[in-house]
Amino acid sequence: MAMQKWFGDAKLGIFVHWGIYAVDGVAESWSFYTGQVSYERYMNQLHGFTASRYDPRVWADLFARAGAGYAVLTAKHHDGVALYDTRHSGLSVVTRTPAGRDLVTGYTEALRERGLKVGLYFSHSDWSHPDYPTVRHPAPAEPSLNDSRFSAPPAGQEDPERWERFLEFRAAQVREVAERFRPDLLWFDGEWERSEEQWRMDELARDVTSVLPDTVLNARMTGHGDYATPEQGLPTEAPEGPWELCLTVNDSWGFQHTDTNQKSVGQLVRYFTETIGMGGNLLLAVGPREDGTIPQAQADRLTGLGDWIARHTEAVHGTVAGLPAGHHYGPSTLSTDRRTLYLICFGTPHETVSVRGLSTPVKRVSVLATGDVLPHRTTGGLGHVPGVLWIDAPAAGQIDPHATVLAVELDGELELYRGTGRD
Repeated sequence: MAMQKWFGDAKLGIFVHWGIYAVDGVAESWSFYTGQVSYERYMNQLHGFTASRYDPRVWADLFARAGAGYAVLTAKHHDGVALYDTRHSGLSVVTRTPAGRDLVTGYTEALRERGLKVGLYFSHSDWSHPDYPTVRHPAPAEPSLNDSRFSAPPAGQEDPERWERFLEFRAAQVREVAERFRPDLLWFDGEWERSEEQWRMDELARDVTSVLPDTVLNARMTGHGDYATPEQGLPTEAPEGPWELCLTVNDSWGFQHTDTNQKSVGQLVRYFTETIGMGGNLLLAVGPREDGTIPQAQADRLTGLGDWIARHTEAVHGTVAGLPAGHHYGPSTLSTDRRTLYLICFGTPHETVSVRGLSTPVKRVSVLATGDVLPHRTTGGLGHVPGVLWIDAPAAGQIDPHATVLAVELDGELELYRGTGRD
């Protein structure tokens, strides 16, 4: 399948980790897997999950204000607790929590009302299902993957028949999500605990695309993903093909009341611009409280990022990856017609901003947010090796508090010199 155009155009998505783990503010699923809390204590949170103030339209308004093109909600995490009324398991917020209702339908409707694409997260692994820990990974990257009682049986006690039964259950739930909610994007996770063959990824991919031929799949649908999904750390080299960086606003995916280490708006602007400057999307994660409200500190950061995007939308939407490293001290983007280069400058530029290796003549340079024209000149160069473009630094009143964007209008399509110079 050809990658859907909307994904590359979106630039920003919001990742919503919401589940019973928000009641005590513990790590989603992992807190019992690693022994931080007992399984029984973790599942006791079912009794405190109310969704009493959940308003998906408020979420959708916030995501749109942030400048996002899509969002991804955890329909089912590794703990096996579904946020919708699944017909294939008794473990859902509908049947087991005071919330008592499907929480996914309202989310999908609210996003579509705001023109946002709908993403749903689904974990291949299910650490609550009795048939899940019945086979072991044949060649795990980490031997410890076969050690947990939640994910693998003791050595010599595998039960292939029960594993087949789990695969039928997993396939039924995925098909249920696909048919009922018809997401634009399915964000899979948990793939590392089994091999591609054990997961029967070929069969699952055929099943999904038979229902949703245009849905986008992430790379954790091993062997069938449409895009790469680096996590928490911005790569120094862009993955091949489409990709997104999934990143938390603080240090946690879900709500943890003790985690106050929120990234600043300026830091999020840096992550965002460096990501889109390398041709990727940013999938920024927030963790709602158990009642469905997004913490104000995170909401403020989403709106702050959205305000920056709104001031510089021309440098964000309708662009592709900009200059390779070494041409400009900072990220950049390029208009799809390759005739306008957007230089992103962090801090306050002093004296000049320079670009190296630019072979295309420059017609005009301006501060994008204000329209103020900046003088520019080129010095040096020899034969086919271009000189350096020098742009006068913007004045104090033209500086953005987070990142200033300079629009460089070219006299033709962008051409770069990438050689080593004259011998």
